[in-house]
Amino acid sequence: MYWDVVEVKPEPGYCLFVRFKDGLAGRVRLSREELTGALAPLADEQFFEQVLIDCGAVAWPGEIDLAPDAMYAQIASRRDGAQRAVRPRIAQGAAQRRRSTKEKAG
Repeated sequence: MYWDVVEVKPEPGYCLFVRFKDGLAGRVRLSREELTGALAPLADEQFFEQVLIDCGAVAWPGEIDLAPDAMYAQIASRRDGAQRAVRPRIAQGAAQRRRSTKEKAG
């Protein structure tokens, strides 16, 4: 998909620099207040810096990942001059995406 993440870098203040497959790039800032439930481990800045890419999604160890389509929409809306922020949401787990892909292929 065009919103597959190809580059991610952690930045101070719970911010991520993200580049997508189609070349769109920008920053996504998570607020500390949003880091609850499944996202609670991300409140630890050292853990937050362990960000990686898994199956085109921004992810962390422990099967924590964010929906790349929501991040794409947030960055694209800023590029278009819109000021609204899209709250990042949890993506379908990367492990579950891998299983779905294998099931479709097999």
